[in-house]
Amino acid sequence: MTRFTIASFNVKNLIGADKEYYRFQSYTPEEYAWKVDWMADQLLSMDADIVGFQEIFEEDALRDVITETDSRGAELNDAVIPGRDKRYHRKAIFKKLGFDGYKDAALAFAPNVNDTGEPGKRRPGVAILSRFGFAEAPEIIQELEEPVSIPFQELGGGDAGSFTITKISRPILKVRIPVGGQVITVFNCHLKSKLGELITPEGADHAPEADLTSYDAVGRALGAMRAAVRRMAEAWVLRRAIVAELEMGRPVMVTGDFNDGEHAVSSEIISGEAPFKNYSWMLRHDAETPRDRYSPEEDAQIRADMLKLQLTPAEKLFVRKSLRDMVYTTAFGGVHESIDQIYLSQQFHPDNAAKIGEMEYFSVFNDHLTDGSHPEAPYNKLASDHGQIIAHMRIDKTS
Repeated sequence: MTRFTIASFNVKNLIGADKEYYRFQSYTPEEYAWKVDWMADQLLSMDADIVGFQEIFEEDALRDVITETDSRGAELNDAVIPGRDKRYHRKAIFKKLGFDGYKDAALAFAPNVNDTGEPGKRRPGVAILSRFGFAEAPEIIQELEEPVSIPFQELGGGDAGSFTITKISRPILKVRIPVGGQVITVFNCHLKSKLGELITPEGADHAPEADLTSYDAVGRALGAMRAAVRRMAEAWVLRRAIVAELEMGRPVMVTGDFNDGEHAVSSEIISGEAPFKNYSWMLRHDAETPRDRYSPEEDAQIRADMLKLQLTPAEKLFVRKSLRDMVYTTAFGGVHESIDQIYLSQQFHPDNAAKIGEMEYFSVFNDHLTDGSHPEAPYNKLASDHGQIIAHMRIDKTS
């Protein structure tokens, strides 16, 4: 049996000092030191074996955080772990108190292809830190080998055009991690934000809807719709990559900031369909009479095919275990919600007789959450508007 933890951490704009990442936004050396300090404290408290990071502008800045975390972890171990000269040093409690560190861990960073490096117009990437290393070279999904064209049809028939993407807004990072005799495919993502996608007319210096002194509610709503469509398309690109792994029988975990709640459309695209209780009452797709229903054998096949490719949010399993009704991971517009997720394939579902392991607990570090609607908002830019989530896993079967 092997126990390990996997976490998701949206760090909120990690970049070195005196570098303008968005227009007129940068960190002074003092602010950068504070940012590293805060992140190191969080990472030390999390002590996760696998961490998916979002909003990483530079790998060097993340390595600064990891180095500082290890330094603090070593000091903590010196303070709480007894030396071999103490006869009680083998007590199990000290193993739980110790910090394993990341000195020998592997780090994969996926820069954003949309990041030109130009001050004020930077674009963040993602990263994965693994104490178990990687079984294969990490893979980055952002520029698509073939454009994805999504056709639409008018209600009642007729061509309604299509939506096409050739790349996604932020990279998806895919790694294969050896854990407890298994190799788990881990995806880390950061889907398109909720910020509206507003179009700047040719020759203009900004989109008309961006001028809040001439508030255009309808135009801004259209921008939000564009962002939602792009986010759902990116979710489909991720789902395609997930299904490819599941169809090979590989265990899968997905971490990241989905910018949508568990029951939102993009999350449902990623997790896959939940089967109905019974398809035997449903009219067949090729029904010619009212009696043409799926057979009990077909019902079993349909349900099995769906479940094999379905992912379950760790948060949902935790809610079921703990009898809680909600887990908050972010604050946006004065509303607390849950948009950071860790999804688990059926190999980790407690109801699956063929499972290789399962989640034992789920942790949320969200005591720092504030956003623009809170009184302390001007002072919190160095922390994060996201919580950190950790799934505590157990593997029982080796491959």
